[in-house]
Parts: sequence; C-alpha cells; structure tokens
Amino acid sequence: MAARLPYLEAVPAVLEATRRLVRPETPARLRLWLAATLLITAALLVSTSLVMARVQHQVRVIGDEAAPQAANAADLYFALSDLDAQVARLLLTTGRDELAGTRIDALGAYRERGRQVDAALQSALATGDSPELVLRLLNGVGDYRERVWQALTAGPAAPGYYTQATNILHLDLLPAATSLREASEQRLSQAYEAERATQTAGVILAVVLGGALVILLIALQVWLARRFRRVLNPALITATTLTVLLLIPLVGVLVVQDRALAEARDRSLVPFLELSRVRAVSYDAAADTSRYLISDGLDLYRQDFDRKAEALQSGESGLAAAAGGPHHSDQMLDRWRAYRAGHERIVKLADDGKRAEAVAALTGIGRGDAAFDFSYYDAAVAELTASRRNDFDVTLRDVRLLLTGWPYVPAAVLGLVLLLVPLSVRKRFAEFR
Repeated sequence: MAARLPYLEAVPAVLEATRRLVRPETPARLRLWLAATLLITAALLVSTSLVMARVQHQVRVIGDEAAPQAANAADLYFALSDLDAQVARLLLTTGRDELAGTRIDALGAYRERGRQVDAALQSALATGDSPELVLRLLNGVGDYRERVWQALTAGPAAPGYYTQATNILHLDLLPAATSLREASEQRLSQAYEAERATQTAGVILAVVLGGALVILLIALQVWLARRFRRVLNPALITATTLTVLLLIPLVGVLVVQDRALAEARDRSLVPFLELSRVRAVSYDAAADTSRYLISDGLDLYRQDFDRKAEALQSGESGLAAAAGGPHHSDQMLDRWRAYRAGHERIVKLADDGKRAEAVAALTGIGRGDAAFDFSYYDAAVAELTASRRNDFDVTLRDVRLLLTGWPYVPAAVLGLVLLLVPLSVRKRFAEFR
C-alpha cells in the first residue's frame, strides 16, 4: 500500500495541469489556439510534401519504366511480325537476278528487325519484365533463326523449313509477345491508377487540412482582435496569405498534371500502342501474300490474310479506331485497300498458274506494284505512330517540369508559417507574465 502512495500523490498534480490548460482563461485558450494551429500546420506540411514527392516519383515510374516497357513490348511484336515477312521476301527472290535489288532490301530489313528483336528482349530482360516470357521468347527466337537459316540454305525448292519457321513464329513467338505486351500494358494501367489515387488523396488532404488551417488562422486573428482590441496582426495575416498562396497552386498543380497525364495516355500513348499493333498485323497480313506463293496456293494463308485485312478495316479495333481521327484513318484505309486490291490480283495470277508474274507483282517497287502500295500505306501509319509517341513524350516532359521543386515548396512555405504563428502571439503571452 505504501508503495502506491507516490502514484496517488501525482494524480492531483496531473489534474491541476490539465485544469490550467483547459480553463477558460486567456493564456490557456491562447495555448490551445497555438497548439491546434501548429499541429494542423505540421500535418499539412508533412502530408503535402510527401504527396508531391510521391506524385513526382510516380510520374517518373510512368515515364521511365511503365510506358517504355509497354512501347518496348509493342516494338517487339512489330519487329517479330516483319521479321517473318522479310524472310518470305528473301525466299521469293532467291535465284532471280532481276529481283536482286528487292532481295538486298529484304536482307537489310531482316537484319534490322533482328537487331530490334534482340534489343527489345535484352531491354525486357534487364528491367525484369516478365522474365519467364522473355526467356521463352529468347529460346523461341533461336529456334526460329535456325529454321530460317535452313530455309534460306535450301531455297524455294524446300519450303518445309520456312513452314516450320513461320509456325514457330505464329504458334509460339507472337502469342508470347502478345502476353508480354498485355502484361506491360497492365503495369502501365496500374502505374496510372496509383498516380490517380495519390493525386486524389493529395487534393483531399490539401483541401481539408489547408481549409482547417486557414479557418484557424482567421479565427485566431478575430479572437485576438476582440480580446486584445488590436485589429491587425501582421504575422497572422502573413501566415494566412502564405497558406492560401500555397494551397491554390498546389491543388492546381495536382489537378493539371493528372489531367495532362490522362489526356496524354488517351490521346497519344494508347493510340501509339494500338497503331503499333495494327501495323504489326498489317505486316503479318502482307507476309501472308508471300506465304501463299511460297506454299503454292495453300488456302490457309488466303484465309489468314482476309481475316487480318477485315480486322484492320474494322471500325472497333482496326485502323480507324487506332488513328483516332477521320482524316488519318481515311488516308490509311484508302492506302490499305489499294494494297489489298494488289493482293487479290497477285492471288489470281498465282491461281492462274502465272507464278513468276505474281512474284514480280508482289516484290516489284514500281508504282502499282504491291510492295510500292504497302510502303505507301506503311509510311502513313509509321508517321502517325511516331507522332503519337512524340506527343506523349512532350506532355510527359511538361508534367515533369511542372512538378519540379514541388516536394520542397510546402516545407519552405509552411515552415515559415510555423515560425510566424508563435511570433504572432508572443507579445500576448508576455502580457500575462
């Protein structure tokens, strides 16, 4: 019992201190005003600084990781599609001196696409982007190249090796590349969702805590004016002004950067990814024309071309949807239809037994030849694709510039408020000493 007495003796002292703090006397009320104001200021400083730093980091993740990974996966899918198209061109031009220029062009394009495939896979491997899929693609590309070498060595007289190569591409490589592209686009969506969640939380915290701080500062100014009959308190007026001048641009920056990123995604990045996809489909469809000739009229390739061509001309998932505007889509669709007409002419020549004429019409580079029509179409798609990617990069650069320094601005401004508030009541406390 005696051991508990010191604790019992401390209770009255605690109660007395609490009573002094909350009693309706001017010094006690002033302490409460000061404590509440400083607490809200500190909470606003910490929360806004962390939010702005996190938003800046998330924008960096979108710009340096998520978006490049999605673009890299789209480039990989396109490069693989064109890789096989160039192999088909090489096979068709083997042994024909009059098509030597086309063969050289196809060989250069094949090597360039191969470098793009290797670079895309190395980039995906370095970033840890779906490592199992990347390893599967690396092994598959090795098998594919082995079959291509066998096909080119055997020449057009032994098309079986090319059939094996294109089967590896369509049954293994392209599905794996599609999965890699979908995974990267999912990560991009998650990065955007995380940025949006942080932006929303930041606006709410700024409005709630900032509004509470402004109300407290104004209320303290009014209370001091009434209690001490002093109308103006320069330190409090300055603190209130600084708070308002911080909150308005801070909320504005959060809202503007979020809208800019969303618009860049919807108007630039997503169209870029879709254009990359439809461009790859169009290259694969064009390769079906070559495959039809290599296989001596295998109807599977005619059906594959028609299916891909209809998908490109579809309003929901084709060129029109990817282009995002009637001017661009009409131009690309017109050029694609011109190539499709050339495809139908080549197929008819092949069906009529005029294979040499069909090959010449397919590989020729003069106006009216299929290769010319496809290049004319692809130039429009490539230009728009590059434009969409550049637009996204420009917007991302502007957003980063907009966010520059903002993690430190709240600390500087609200740190000054933390100094001004005690300064504003220092003389009032001195009057009660």
